Amino acid sequence: MTSNVLFLMTDQHRVDTLGCYGNATVATPNLDRLAASGTRFDRWYTPTAICTPARASLLTGQAPFRHRLLANAERNVGYLEDLPPDSFSFSAALRERGYNCGLIGKWHTGTHRTAADFGFDGPDLPGWHNPVDHPDYLDYLAERGLPEHKITDEMRGTMPNGRPGNLLAARLQQPVEATFEAYLTTRAIELLERYAADRADAGRPFYLALNFFGPHLPYVLPDHYFDLYDPDDVELPASAAETFEGKPPVQRNYSAHWAFDTMTAADSRKLIAAYWGYVTMIDEQLGLVLDALDRLGLDQQTAVFFTADHGEFTGAHRLHDKGPAMYEDIYRTPGLIRIPGGPAGQVRDEFVSLTDCTATILELAGVDPAPAVDSRSLLPLARGESPAWDGHLVCEFHGHHFPYPQRMLRTDRYKLVINPDSVNELYDLDADPDELRNAYDDPALAGTRDELTAQLYRLLRDRGDNFHHWMTSMYPIGDDVRENPSASRMETSP
Repeated sequence: MTSNVLFLMTDQHRVDTLGCYGNATVATPNLDRLAASGTRFDRWYTPTAICTPARASLLTGQAPFRHRLLANAERNVGYLEDLPPDSFSFSAALRERGYNCGLIGKWHTGTHRTAADFGFDGPDLPGWHNPVDHPDYLDYLAERGLPEHKITDEMRGTMPNGRPGNLLAARLQQPVEATFEAYLTTRAIELLERYAADRADAGRPFYLALNFFGPHLPYVLPDHYFDLYDPDDVELPASAAETFEGKPPVQRNYSAHWAFDTMTAADSRKLIAAYWGYVTMIDEQLGLVLDALDRLGLDQQTAVFFTADHGEFTGAHRLHDKGPAMYEDIYRTPGLIRIPGGPAGQVRDEFVSLTDCTATILELAGVDPAPAVDSRSLLPLARGESPAWDGHLVCEFHGHHFPYPQRMLRTDRYKLVINPDSVNELYDLDADPDELRNAYDDPALAGTRDELTAQLYRLLRDRGDNFHHWMTSMYPIGDDVRENPSASRMETSP
């Protein structure tokens, strides 16, 4: 099966902001339209809730521990900053298959190796936020007589040392057509038109990614979107009642870093309202791209994906951004796929991952997905089939600002998080969907905890994640132990 691929991606996008996922307030008609014409995945997770490692997993089809690009360059604390030169990438495989490959927008998958080094067409747009001083963007504004980037009404808290906090939101003194989001949309449609012509003239298929930098904070928006939703209509997330009792202390530290308690409840509601406005603005831009796909007659020849690299707290658990806390807010993300000939309006509840997109893209292109070793093709699910599927998911984290290793096992009802230098966590998501009560030491759940711990140990061991060595000596992991954790060549027996 050979297909064009249009891959639409946002950054730091909460799944509960989309109408198709149940939000009755936020306007996302274009993403809702995509969901209605394809498949919505209700248990779609990121392999790690941080930009660069998650995007590297998408590119390679490998879990972060395997590709080893473990942190964002801007906060890197000694990890690799680029994928090794011999790394597999789906883009190189598609190029070998004769595909045009383009990427418009956020790359953030390395410091020195750019998207072009992996075979993608498009402007080099480095960094984690909109590079509003980029020459191509400034040319875009100048050609159209549009004003350059300027903000007012900044929203930020106060850091523990008394310094002004991180910028969380601001008004953008530009019309929507001057926004960086509109610029990215324009460039994506231009490249789509070029690829469509090449498809018509030479039969050459394409892969085109449009990667927005938003709705990642700061939420910098024109007046219309900044004020689109009334803060009085916003309910703070239930987990804003977080006390951090029985939780890893790092979570309280991160809350202080993001200055949550230095802002009022009204401020928090306004931030959420602005975030919603950002989501709607991006949805409108995505609609223009989907309309262009239809106009060019490519909709029946093109698989369309929509997802995000990870979620966002927006006040949940008294936090902003993301970090060393493996809550659903930042690990569960939207995931929509429409494939040619696939069923419309389908909803799947299997556990799937952003990493699974790699094998899916390869299979759509008729390329062997085997090198994407931690990826499973989602095509059987998107076709409406019922293949055997794992009833669990493993996620990992390695640090942001400082090293902080974590592993998570998510099952139908429970979530286990192992924090080697802190307290471990167990959540019963049926009884406690907001993850406010750490039940790790609850005697009533001791049997469940030990079963999950042994399961996570086996999964990590079998996939080659050396995190399992810590678990071998520290926790009850059952009898299926294949090694002595202290083994050396000096020992005469296992």
